[in-house]
Amino acid sequence: MASEFDEYPSMEDTHCSIQSERKSHHSDKVKQNLITRLNRIEGQIRGIKGLIEKDTYCDDVITQISATQSALNSVAKILLEGHMKNCVVERIQEGDMEVLDEVLVTIHKLMKK
Repeated sequence: MASEFDEYPSMEDTHCSIQSERKSHHSDKVKQNLITRLNRIEGQIRGIKGLIEKDTYCDDVITQISATQSALNSVAKILLEGHMKNCVVERIQEGDMEVLDEVLVTIHKLMKK
């Protein structure tokens, strides 16, 4: 079953940066997907602002906020899955087990929201 995460290349096609350089490794396709999603989210935020300026009923504004939060969570899931499939696996294969603590902290941050 294909998912939005299948756009990440195999480990052979991806090289995670060393700790001091910390850069992403997304393919152009994944990067464009993320940018498109973030542009949509940016529009949703502007829409929420407009609803508040127009004194829109609170429940309707909250519904739009919830949809925006869900869209942001989707972006985070795509980034996290790509990170785990590529950077984390590569660093573990290199013997760097500290990456697990890093991922756990990141997941904890995401779950607090």
